[in-house]
Amino acid sequence: MKTKDKYMVKLVSKLISKIKHREYTVDESITASDLLDILFTRMAMLIRGFFCRMGFKKSGRMTFIGSKVKIRSKKHITCGSGLTIEDGCFINALCKNGVTIGKNFSLGRSSMIECTGVIRELGDSLEIGDDVGIAANAFISVRGKVKIGSSTIFGPGVKLFSENHIFTDRETPIYLQGASRQGIEIGEDCWIGANAVVLDGVKIGKGCVVAAGALVNKDVPDYSVVGGVPAKIISTR
Repeated sequence: MKTKDKYMVKLVSKLISKIKHREYTVDESITASDLLDILFTRMAMLIRGFFCRMGFKKSGRMTFIGSKVKIRSKKHITCGSGLTIEDGCFINALCKNGVTIGKNFSLGRSSMIECTGVIRELGDSLEIGDDVGIAANAFISVRGKVKIGSSTIFGPGVKLFSENHIFTDRETPIYLQGASRQGIEIGEDCWIGANAVVLDGVKIGKGCVVAAGALVNKDVPDYSVVGGVPAKIISTR
């Protein structure tokens, strides 16, 4: 590794550690030119974030916004420092009790957070803890309250649906029968695998792992590992 590369790695590691308020070490195999490319990209995101966060109800110092990001009803958003929203994301923050996001939150490319579908009945609220990471192509439907605990991570394509349509009356179209909204709660330090689906009324405990492709329609106890369709307990941690 060249001397200039080592210097850049140390410098960037210190910078990121300061932003995240925890120790962060960049991989030593990365080159200075690669780091500069990343830094220029992040600077562009920071500039977009500076203007974007002006519309938020409250925000931290560092906000990074990718290209082609659309955020509606910004005044309902309260977020901590280190917010990152990557390219192509869409957020509709219109809801009764607002969107609250902790520090160091990241939303992967082409993800969607939809807090309200129709203005006939607004969604409840979205609450996200600190150090939460959501990978690309996620979809979070906020109708009942959705709460995601700190240090939880989502794989690509994870979907949360906090509403169920009522369909008991055969004579009335389903879309006219209303919906039930129990909400979804995901505990701290969970890993929700790629393409997993979590349905309304589910509470996932602390420290759980949900396997890729699982359909979670029942509560999951703390430190459980679940998988399958529908999801069942495979083991515990």
